Amino acid sequence: MTVSLRPATESDLMAVGALHQRSRVAAYSSFLPPEALADPNEEAMGRYWVERLTWEAADHRMTVAERDGRLVGFSYLGPDDEGDPATGLLNAIHLEPDERGRGTGRALMVDALAAMRDRGWTRAALWVLRDNAAGRRFYERGGWQATGLRRTDRIGTVRVHQLRYTRGV
Repeated sequence: MTVSLRPATESDLMAVGALHQRSRVAAYSSFLPPEALADPNEEAMGRYWVERLTWEAADHRMTVAERDGRLVGFSYLGPDDEGDPATGLLNAIHLEPDERGRGTGRALMVDALAAMRDRGWTRAALWVLRDNAAGRRFYERGGWQATGLRRTDRIGTVRVHQLRYTRGV
């Protein structure tokens, strides 16, 4: 019944991709149209993670969460994309939809912050979709604060706005 965390292995990445896609659909479907979330499919998202981790393995870290032997979440962190050498970037926390509210996301966040401290970073940053109210509340309860920095990206064909959050580690 307890969640356990461990470093991801290459054999996890296709399942991570499928989980990532299910998580995105569940988290973003209230403010993004279905066609924006239809692609990539679960298999393509798995291939994305296989390729991404191949290129970023030296300076990034993925942790998976398991409950009763089932993959239920993951986090991904690495250097800050704004170039600050004292800051680590929490690129992602994603959960199976039925895992929300069970403490798994919080466990992944605490673990990611500890890993950032271990790497010598003193600050943590992340980007969250502006319209993802539940995600923003989750991070704010975890001590993250919006910095005022914004950027625009795309999910499918839809432009999305992101907000930068930071906190000490």
